Amino acid sequence: MRGDFLKMVYADLRQENRSFPGVPAILFPVSKKTVPSPVRRNRIKRMMREAYRIEKSSVIRSGRDEQDGAEAKRLCIVFLFTGRKKTLPDLQTFREEIRRLMLSMRLS
Repeated sequence: MRGDFLKMVYADLRQENRSFPGVPAILFPVSKKTVPSPVRRNRIKRMMREAYRIEKSSVIRSGRDEQDGAEAKRLCIVFLFTGRKKTLPDLQTFREEIRRLMLSMRLS
């Protein structure tokens, strides 16, 4: 799924590894080609992590209500910074984008 400046790729990993059921694996890559400065790359990663940390509880809670009684799934989610805009988004913008992308996930 694609947003304004983030691209989200996710996969439902079937119960191949039962050591941590229900805990998602999250990645926040920022390409060196997209953002050449390491200082800005690290800042973007920190803001993406913080935005996910804030938004995950409300999104995951609403997802559990829909799948009440379903087997816990292990997700692998990647939030890739595409940086199509020249300006660096602020934390609130990251929160809105991550929330919108996570609410649009379809798990079967």
